[in-house]
Amino acid sequence: MPRVQELVEVWTSDAGEPQRLVWRARRFRVTDMPTALVGPCDWWAPFAGHDVSPGRVPLAISGWRFQASADDGETHVFDVEHDGAHWQLVRVYD
Repeated sequence: MPRVQELVEVWTSDAGEPQRLVWRARRFRVTDMPTALVGPCDWWAPFAGHDVSPGRVPLAISGWRFQASADDGETHVFDVEHDGAHWQLVRVYD
């Protein structure tokens, strides 16, 4: 699945989980439990080339995957990431 890289608006709960998304002027409501996508912590970047065995690289939430539906029933699975200032849609699954 190719990366999309589009800016979107995302509303989150107090815990930071996505609840609504506006994509291409359409509102989608999250209809399942969002799954956290994880990646290496930002502070780990200077050490990325080092061997961490027997442990593993420290992880942080890098985005979310969730199913969301529009009022007309159109449903997709979305992957979104927050860059510190904006939400970006990175993948859409039909």
